[in-house]
Amino acid sequence: MDTTTPKDIAHRARTAAHHGLAAGLLGVALVAGSTTAAAQGTGNWPAKPIRLLHSIASGSLTDVVARAMGDELARRLGQPVVVENRPGGNMIIAAEACARAAGDGYTACVLSVDALSSNPHTFERLPYNPERDFKPLALLFYVQEALVVHAALPIANIGELRALAVNRPGSLNMGTLGPDSSPDIFLAWLRDRWKADIAAVPYKGGGPIAAAVLAGEIQMGYLGLGNFLGGIQAGRIRALAVGSTRRIAQFPDVPTLAEAGLDGYGLRPWWGMVMPAETPDPVVNRLNNEIMRLYAEPKFAEFMLSKYLETAPNTPAEFGAFLKLDRERAGQAIRLARQSQGARKEGNDTAPGSGGAR
Repeated sequence: MDTTTPKDIAHRARTAAHHGLAAGLLGVALVAGSTTAAAQGTGNWPAKPIRLLHSIASGSLTDVVARAMGDELARRLGQPVVVENRPGGNMIIAAEACARAAGDGYTACVLSVDALSSNPHTFERLPYNPERDFKPLALLFYVQEALVVHAALPIANIGELRALAVNRPGSLNMGTLGPDSSPDIFLAWLRDRWKADIAAVPYKGGGPIAAAVLAGEIQMGYLGLGNFLGGIQAGRIRALAVGSTRRIAQFPDVPTLAEAGLDGYGLRPWWGMVMPAETPDPVVNRLNNEIMRLYAEPKFAEFMLSKYLETAPNTPAEFGAFLKLDRERAGQAIRLARQSQGARKEGNDTAPGSGGAR
């Protein structure tokens, strides 16, 4: 598997965007330095509420973040920012709605690696083109993930989970966001690594997956740690490993994947914001500037840290360059995942809901 890290991608993105970056940064600096200049660039925008399309279910970790961000942006912009959830379909539903929305500056969209990087390699036809239908706004954050299990499962660590999966094929299932979504790619990698049969069960968001693990409906999950906090604190969900490069301070006893013997999985899910392709550049730059200022505030930074999210806001030019490189990386990961799934699909790949999220 490609061992390029998110830090490598960010560095390459900045290099690729070098020539256009100066102009983008100058625009941001002008907006930050003068509200009068911003008004001249954006006219009377915003003159009405802004719709924030989100591709995940209400109550999920990133939905909580989107609503907090919307409230803060509303205060700064002087108009309501209304979150509209459009979950399901590997995030195609929300991405299509965003692509078809008017580019008048009143629709912004929170999409993830799945919608913008993975889906072009997963589906032969998409109702949107990730390169032509959107104007990059900003990368927002990476998710600190955790591999968790229901506490009733008779295991205490990754080694025991592997033994259970190998010795009792088909006895375990894991929540995903649909075929070829980030959790599904991880599961494919895990199946290949362990040569084990673990079924995939699709859901429409991290919240529903966390609820399913909590209820014992599924045994495993691999998503943002923030989704599982309530269950972990109640002792009903057990965290076995985290997907970060180092242990998380609040959970010092939980090893990283590498420490637990699952080194080599280098993908990290991220979330960002885009706008419909026809959105005027001054509006994009103004909104980007407000996001950059918000993410730099200590109070908001502390809020994000409490949700186990690693903030990474950047300029529209940087995000655009990042997306081109990330699509290449996602393509490589999906090809590897499909290779590992091939043998299973020749036999008995009958995971509950397999393909249902399409």
